[in-house]
Amino acid sequence: MLKKTLYSLIAIVFIGIIAWEYKVNILIWSIPKVAAIFMPVQENIPTSWSAGPEATSEDERPNIILILADDMGYNDISMHNGGAADGSLKTIHIDSLAESGILFSRGYAANATCAPSRASIMTGKYPTRFGYEFTPVPATGRLILSWLAEEDDAVLKARIDNEVSRNLPPVWEQGMPTEQITIAEVLRDAGYYTAHIGKWHLGHANGMDPLSQGFEDSLSLVGPLYAPEDDPEIVNAKFDTGIDRMIWGIGQYSARFNEGELFAPDKYVTDYYTDEALKVIEKNKNRPFFLYLSHWAVHNPLQALRSDVEQMSHMAGHNLQVYSGMIAALDRSVGKVVAKLKELEIYGKTMIIFTSDNGGANYIELEDINKPYRGWKISFFEGGIRVPYIVSWPDEIKPGQKSNSAVHHFDIFSTVTSAAGIKFKGADLDGVNLLPYIKKEKSSEPHKTLFWRSGNHQSVLHENWKYIVSKKENFRWLFDTSVDPTEKNNLIESYPEKAKLLEDLIAKFNSEQAEPIVPSAYEAPIMIDKYDGQEYEAGDEYIYWSN
Repeated sequence: MLKKTLYSLIAIVFIGIIAWEYKVNILIWSIPKVAAIFMPVQENIPTSWSAGPEATSEDERPNIILILADDMGYNDISMHNGGAADGSLKTIHIDSLAESGILFSRGYAANATCAPSRASIMTGKYPTRFGYEFTPVPATGRLILSWLAEEDDAVLKARIDNEVSRNLPPVWEQGMPTEQITIAEVLRDAGYYTAHIGKWHLGHANGMDPLSQGFEDSLSLVGPLYAPEDDPEIVNAKFDTGIDRMIWGIGQYSARFNEGELFAPDKYVTDYYTDEALKVIEKNKNRPFFLYLSHWAVHNPLQALRSDVEQMSHMAGHNLQVYSGMIAALDRSVGKVVAKLKELEIYGKTMIIFTSDNGGANYIELEDINKPYRGWKISFFEGGIRVPYIVSWPDEIKPGQKSNSAVHHFDIFSTVTSAAGIKFKGADLDGVNLLPYIKKEKSSEPHKTLFWRSGNHQSVLHENWKYIVSKKENFRWLFDTSVDPTEKNNLIESYPEKAKLLEDLIAKFNSEQAEPIVPSAYEAPIMIDKYDGQEYEAGDEYIYWSN
């Protein structure tokens, strides 16, 4: 009996050791099974979008369509630097949209991660003004990231295991404060029909969901898969990186309409959102509408239609082929939206804005997505925050324009409300109306100074000078962007007075911002010039990312 008990204890210890050794794989394997029990996904449920009048309205105000890509690199559209895959991938529809209006070559995201950028777009403010500084991460995601962390930092580990895992609210409660007035609320209150499709990422509890924030209808992304992983019409690409394993681990192919039950989309999700957008346009063609088409593309996990990947066979590398297939689907979406507007003869009176929430990510193992700029998503080097930024309005904006003025996500709020003839009288905005600059009614620059902040990582662009700091190890960079837009020559030692001026600007900016609503949950070193998975070598520059 004693022998059996001893053997049983040894077996339990052995199993425990094995389970701990493979804890990430076990957790990733178990999450979808647990989710299927507590968050069951039904078969596809048809949407029921609100419909406008059958006859054309006398209201001549423009329609507004905001198309937001996710993690799209600066070089992913061929109007910039030739496009992906050495220029062999042409985004013909996005390029055509730019040619119909104005392309801002210095379009800046509000943050180098998604949720703060989206909050800035919705409110017209720096997200740090109301404490929305970090991107919410699910508790299971934080746990996977902490287990995968290579950094041997006992203090950080204790913070992740204790404060973060136990004390932070669930991810759906980590949303934008409800007292912030959104662009959708302003347009709805002015008589616009408002519809949201796709990613939200600004909270779903306690009045933070799209329906409570100004949208009359909402088709929301829930699960991060573009299609079932084993779909024969889909090609997948996976990476042995923390964020990619986390996304696949929490993967579900699901959406919900008007905060209802979860259901599976009926096709590849980029095409699904596009087709639903066409329904919104068709049903509301006779009244002013605001459509926020917030694509999940081209965020990981990398999944593309086999038919799109087959068109990329000339490209070297499976990852690039799949990623390019995803870009092709996004470009096709823009083309379908424009074609529908033309078919309904409302193209001229529709303002379309196209941008991305931040730059391309380092964990998809592709070198040139932000070319020619350094850095990735989650860093404030240009590669992390310089994004595609297009404004088209055929009836009002002269086609074929290009601008090198620095513009920002928070400018969208004022530009859209002005186009709609609304004089917004709410709290002070950080953004400006871009239309007078587009129409050459103003010759000055829209912004003299812009700021970015994510915990210990901050940056300021003042006139032509860019200052970046990673406070954890006091790494500092200073660039004269008028002669060095790709940030190759660090002038921090050569211009101490200029550095001090910019440091003082950041200090003043910080004094005006709110404390983060939710504290930083994770901190990690991010190489500037190498993607995740490449080996660190002495001399490689990096920043510490706080989130």
